[in-house]
Amino acid sequence: MKKIIVYKACFTLAILILTNACEDFLDAGEPFNEISQEQIFNDEVTAQAAVTSIYAHIRDAGVLNGGLFGLSILEGLYADELVSYATPGQPLDNFYAHTIVPSNGAVLDIWKSSYKTIYMANAVLESLENSPQLTLESRNRLKGECLFLRGVIHFYLVNLFGEVPYITGTDFETNSTVSRVDTTTIYQNSVQDLQQAKNLLTDTYPSAYRTRTNRYVVAAFLARVQLYMRNWNLAEVESSIVLENTVLFQLEQELSNEFLKESTSTIWHLAPRNLGENTYEANNLILSQGPPPNFALNPELLASMETIDLRRSNWIGEVSNGADTWYYPFKYRHRGNTGTTMEYSVMLRLSEQYLIRSEARAMQGNLEDAKSDLNVVRQRSGLNNTEATTQQEIMEAIALERRHELFTEHGHRWFDIRRTGQADAILSQIKPNWDLSNLLLPIPESEILMNGNLLPQNPGY
Repeated sequence: MKKIIVYKACFTLAILILTNACEDFLDAGEPFNEISQEQIFNDEVTAQAAVTSIYAHIRDAGVLNGGLFGLSILEGLYADELVSYATPGQPLDNFYAHTIVPSNGAVLDIWKSSYKTIYMANAVLESLENSPQLTLESRNRLKGECLFLRGVIHFYLVNLFGEVPYITGTDFETNSTVSRVDTTTIYQNSVQDLQQAKNLLTDTYPSAYRTRTNRYVVAAFLARVQLYMRNWNLAEVESSIVLENTVLFQLEQELSNEFLKESTSTIWHLAPRNLGENTYEANNLILSQGPPPNFALNPELLASMETIDLRRSNWIGEVSNGADTWYYPFKYRHRGNTGTTMEYSVMLRLSEQYLIRSEARAMQGNLEDAKSDLNVVRQRSGLNNTEATTQQEIMEAIALERRHELFTEHGHRWFDIRRTGQADAILSQIKPNWDLSNLLLPIPESEILMNGNLLPQNPGY
């Protein structure tokens, strides 16, 4: 039987909970060694290690990792941010060419890694219910973090696959026949998890350098979810919670400082695996020479920017070979082990919150305040204030600003053109194989074979 195995392994003086590579998110296995789950969650250090292992898994696998098969690259290719130079028929080129089939390995990895994260969060949540040796403060903090992570991953799943199972337990019998639920329910469940997390967490980060979740992290992500749900007032409320704390968060005025681990623009980021190392993003996005082995930045993105936009010179690099030049994202600048870690992988940052609130305010008819938030981001980039005046013009300006500010960051561009109904108009002009059915990825074929309740398959596959 394929299994998810929860490891309780000793590492120096701490016991870390790890999870074996899962073949299926539906199965649960037995402990790896003699340390009981009760012992793990009766100790503050080991219980905390169980939760931090979930963050480590998110960093290393699945939708939010900075590797070749994270959303920054896959959805950058899927939309119009990256141009493929990969071998035709390979997973990266399949995303660029919109030739994905239900047996695609990258799609399966997204699904499995995501549900592995959810399983890990659920396992901790269940264990915390029976952990009397932990203080109420500790239990609330760890529970809040796991609820947050569960809500976040389900949010990405629904935006990638549409209707998916919303998993809240670890029982094999229950999960082996789980069905997909409608997207409205998934959003509601995600918001419920996030709201509960926000109520359990405090304003204080439980770790250095903002690598774990607090109330502001949850509010920032809730702002995004409410924006996607078109709950404009709630999106404004949640983003304002973050933006009004000008002591903790300030927009870095030097663009070269934006992704450093000390950045005051950062709301939440993930530390590299080892001391001295930097991000997977830098290792995979920066080009050392041309032609590119897998992909390069779409030159049309550069052409769409104003010539005075400081993001052109600060966040975009280039390499040449003879008369040919290729561009690449240069937000992360430090590759490999530099002795001292310089950059962490940014999950949430302040400029997105300004753009969320700007959009939410514009949709509520508060055009002047919408422009004010938009201009904060523009001014930091060396641009003049927007000349947009009508609601439509302001919304178009916000969309363009999001494209220039958030490129190659965890699929923002793809999700933006999808949620605003622009994907077909944009991609049908540049992608010969584009079809409206590509708005969703296919449910992995192997998962349907194991659980027929995941049928029907998404249209077009």
